[in-house]
Amino acid sequence: MVFLGLGSNIGNREGNILAAVQALSSHPAIAVKAISSLYETEPFGVEDQADFLNAVAGIITSLSPYSLLAECLRIEHRLGRVRSKKWAPRVIDIDLLVYDDVMIQSEQLTIPHKLLAERKFVLVPLAEIAGEQIIAGGKTATQLLEQVSDRLNVRFYKELVI
Repeated sequence: MVFLGLGSNIGNREGNILAAVQALSSHPAIAVKAISSLYETEPFGVEDQADFLNAVAGIITSLSPYSLLAECLRIEHRLGRVRSKKWAPRVIDIDLLVYDDVMIQSEQLTIPHKLLAERKFVLVPLAEIAGEQIIAGGKTATQLLEQVSDRLNVRFYKELVI
């Protein structure tokens, strides 16, 4: 299974995440199989901005990791994401977290996501839909969540209905 992290802190945050999930679902080579609840999280990195809503989607795809990354970037752009600076507020963010058991470390892409084990706002929704799946370093999402040192407040917001 492939897992994507979704986040938004500009405008209709829930609507932005739903629009991203719908755009992913409409692609002929992507099937959304699971979606976590929404969680509200304090901003990471740059703190002087609105709180984020975050979720994780589990998908099956025939796209390669690089093609999936390109599609995620296209969806972000189509939904109004403007990349100005690192950790800036955003309409939508789609991160490729895990792609089956593939491991990639390149300038364009790192799988599993290089900060996956450090981000509670990703691990909480990931553990909700894939808690016992081996994610990184032979550990499950639940194990990674139990060990994370990130102390950001991740609050349940609501179930996401797609």
